[in-house]
Amino acid sequence: MNGYADNKDSHLKRMRRIEGQVRGITKMIESDKYCIDVLTQVSAVNKALEAVALGLLDEHLKHCVTDAVAEGGEMADQKVAEASAAIARLVRS
Repeated sequence: MNGYADNKDSHLKRMRRIEGQVRGITKMIESDKYCIDVLTQVSAVNKALEAVALGLLDEHLKHCVTDAVAEGGEMADQKVAEASAAIARLVRS
């Protein structure tokens, strides 16, 4: 079971809202809207995706990593390494 299982519906709802925002940006560009207005919406989508990513990361740490660390061994090291790599990717983006 994934760490986000308890909040899956919430994540899906947020992703659908983000999907709608992206479609809105496409329509803005098609309609030749002012560039700053388009950029403002792009920024909003980026922030919304970041919030989803941070929520997923938090749940991963609380469930998957915590469970693996409690068991110990190679799986614990692997889960910590995965989490560290995910954090690094988020920081770079």
